[in-house]
Amino acid sequence: MNLIDELRWRGLVQDIMPGTEEQLNKEMTSGYIGFDPTADSLHIGSLVPILLLVHLQRTGHKPYALVGGATGMIGDPSFKSEERNLLDEATLKHNLAGVKKQLEKFLDFDTDKPNAAVMVNNYDWFKSFTFLDFIRDVGKHITVNYMMGKDSVRKRLEGENGMSFTEFTYQLVQGYDFYWLYQNKNCKLQMGGSDQWGNIVTGTELIRRKAGGEAFAFTCPLVTKADGGKFGKTEKGNVWLDARKTSPYQFYQFWLNASDEDAQKWVKMFTLLSKEEVEQLLTEHAIAPHTRILQKRLAQELTVFVHSQEDYEFAIKASDILFSNDTAEILQALNEEQLLQVLEGVPTVEINKQQILEGYDLISFLADTQIFPSKGEARKMLQGGGIAINKIKVGSDRSTVVKEDLLQDKYMLVQKGKKNYYLVKTI
Repeated sequence: MNLIDELRWRGLVQDIMPGTEEQLNKEMTSGYIGFDPTADSLHIGSLVPILLLVHLQRTGHKPYALVGGATGMIGDPSFKSEERNLLDEATLKHNLAGVKKQLEKFLDFDTDKPNAAVMVNNYDWFKSFTFLDFIRDVGKHITVNYMMGKDSVRKRLEGENGMSFTEFTYQLVQGYDFYWLYQNKNCKLQMGGSDQWGNIVTGTELIRRKAGGEAFAFTCPLVTKADGGKFGKTEKGNVWLDARKTSPYQFYQFWLNASDEDAQKWVKMFTLLSKEEVEQLLTEHAIAPHTRILQKRLAQELTVFVHSQEDYEFAIKASDILFSNDTAEILQALNEEQLLQVLEGVPTVEINKQQILEGYDLISFLADTQIFPSKGEARKMLQGGGIAINKIKVGSDRSTVVKEDLLQDKYMLVQKGKKNYYLVKTI
């Protein structure tokens, strides 16, 4: 399989250095991408670089995942309006461990294979590199004119806040990473997002000037949303790959809620489905877009890829809970963590548990929790059959709420009409 052809139809190639495709077709090539350890988990913005390494390995090449223990101490200025806060060593160490664990899930690190993935940390070669050695051995090979010619640098210099010397040197530090990997690991290729092009080219230039060698590169477009919103962000912030930060259910919902335009683009970029499978899905979607077949498959592929088949199956069940009537048994079977995942965002009201243990008058309960503004309205809705507790419709003959109504001995899901839900939490 031709890697560049594969990535082009997926919309994953933007800039490419001459000779890159020929190099990849000629021999097994080692290539790398850098990951920034600003948090102890990657988020879905990191999925494209992860997938570039996955595709690289699937086509027989050797992937290197560089986790930036050293560069994380500086912060990449590329197309950012402000300088980042510098991380201390303890935080970086913690973050590196989290990122490393995640990357091990996606790449094959089996050392028996010639193209086994390798993880490296640039702190290992920078920790004993003195400032004087750096400016003598690296700085003299790249001119200030060359560095200032980069768009990312020029935009910052023209901006209000300017650019610190620390950030100005970032492209030299990243360039040296490429040089070090070229010299020590025979790594001839660097990949990254299009905002990294300037830093990457500095690396190839350093290899040419300092080692007399030839290196290659390509970048992928930055992922955008059709509505102009920032990809990977929700009202709650980043969509993380760590299940503790973004639950598999929320993760599934993010992809399920993609617009048709985004789903058509993302199914190529973010899944490992073949071209034939993708084209078939696009055809089926065009015939019946209301069935959202594209979004469902996208959400399935990504949830299984990042989490597991079991997490995907739970997400399907969870999605049904608020939108179908035959889910009372599923609701009863959920543990507390799952229950709160599914009902995240549902308005929550608190009530004294003792009142329920003693048998709480149903109409008073509905009014006291302010699910209804008055007892009269609660009674009227009850008589009309518009109230359900834990997805079971409440008949007008029922008069109390009791201990047996509690899920996990603590919660109750009250439904008013067709779409209004309330999570009652006892205290």
